[in-house]
Amino acid sequence: MSSASHTQHKIAESESIALDSRSLELRRQMVGVFESARRGHVGSAFSLVEILRVLYDDFLRYDPARPDWAGRDRFILSKGHGCIALYVVLAEKGFFPSDELAKFCKPDGILGGHPDHRKVPGIEVSTGSLGHGLPIGIGFALNARYEGSKARTVVVVGDGESNEGSIWEAALSAGKHRLSNLTVMVDYNKNQSYGTTTYVQDLEPIMDKWRAFGFAVVEVNGHDVADIKAALDAPPTGSGKPRAIICHTVKGKGIDFVEGNMDWHHKSKASDDEIQELLSALGGS
Repeated sequence: MSSASHTQHKIAESESIALDSRSLELRRQMVGVFESARRGHVGSAFSLVEILRVLYDDFLRYDPARPDWAGRDRFILSKGHGCIALYVVLAEKGFFPSDELAKFCKPDGILGGHPDHRKVPGIEVSTGSLGHGLPIGIGFALNARYEGSKARTVVVVGDGESNEGSIWEAALSAGKHRLSNLTVMVDYNKNQSYGTTTYVQDLEPIMDKWRAFGFAVVEVNGHDVADIKAALDAPPTGSGKPRAIICHTVKGKGIDFVEGNMDWHHKSKASDDEIQELLSALGGS
């Protein structure tokens, strides 16, 4: 199978896979967060759910009671606008009380439209200005090597965000320093703020690009929990190389009328009817 054909196969898989009960419940909780503010990046957050679920269920080392524990792995959501998904997972894991979710974007809450390291336990880096998360992740990974720490760094970047030159400058640096303690996961939903990535700035051949920058590269169905877990658990395919996992996802995954719909990239002033439609589509009420 050619590279292009294999990519198309992964795209078809990500579109067709059915979500299990846990993924649906996480999305229902995300709708509840969205409802509290009637605004947020719904599509961008829904493509992330399984990636974050696997990271926090099965891969990252952390202690919610000690968010600054020195031995923890470092996770950066570089595409910070997808934070609703991260907030729900962090609350579930006990980083902060779940009642904070109802205060999303409220003056008396800690959860903003982009994650704030100064306010939210479990947030390593304040993100929102796209392209910044990976460069900071390089610093984390280099520091871990310097200190002889076993801490790993994982950075999730968006595909639209990958238009930023800072992403590729950081990738060059990671390849140069052979940062085998660094994993970059690309949320490749193939849509960004106002159009497809093909239209705005084509990233293909995306796997070849990351390989050219010195990464060991694999691609997965970004909504298949087992596929993501296997990629994270697999031994490195290139000695001493950082790795990139290209996660084929669907923007707005789980709700037909949101999937690939740019009106839901960032939604504001959502109506009661729209909230109810979201919940109904997820089997809620």
